[in-house]
Amino acid sequence: MPASSFRHAVAFSALFALLVGVTRIHHFSSIPDASWAMFFAGGFYLHTRWRWAFLLLMGVAVLADAYAIQRAGMDFWGHYCVSPAYWFLLPSYLTLWLGGAWLARRGVALDWRSLGLLSVVLLTSTGLCYLLSNGSFYWLSDSWGGAQAQRSMAGWFANLGHWFLPFLSTTAIYVALVAMLHAVALAAGLGVDRSVVAGRGGR
Repeated sequence: MPASSFRHAVAFSALFALLVGVTRIHHFSSIPDASWAMFFAGGFYLHTRWRWAFLLLMGVAVLADAYAIQRAGMDFWGHYCVSPAYWFLLPSYLTLWLGGAWLARRGVALDWRSLGLLSVVLLTSTGLCYLLSNGSFYWLSDSWGGAQAQRSMAGWFANLGHWFLPFLSTTAIYVALVAMLHAVALAAGLGVDRSVVAGRGGR
């Protein structure tokens, strides 16, 4: 593997991890959580490094949650967000990562086809992530009305409708910013290693 490929992978990983950590702990309250978008971008740029890159981002996400909860004076394991549903974040975020990885393997360019493909893949992977994370919290978390709460499919569908658009719009805005930077880099002919960006070369 070329040294430049490894340096690019480390740089992208560090940037994505920083954005996940800073925005997830709400250090700057006016900046929404970038986690979903960074997992999607991670899958696109770093899918050949998934053995450590995906786990790195997951680790940063969990540590950020732990820090934010403890900073608020609460016990991590006793917090309402940390229920059996919390561990569904792993498959939830994996759907975003796989969406980005699938897109990278299709090949992208500065054209309408790539923009359309990005839109469809982002919508699909974000939707699957939302179904897993929201569904697991609704059905498995005791904080949702208590352990004896009466849950129903109608209640879940109503809740799905309340929160999906905010999650989708936040993710889409961050991904759009990444896509614009990517387009600028391509148009300027900057030397972003294709083995990192487009998934060619290395595993």
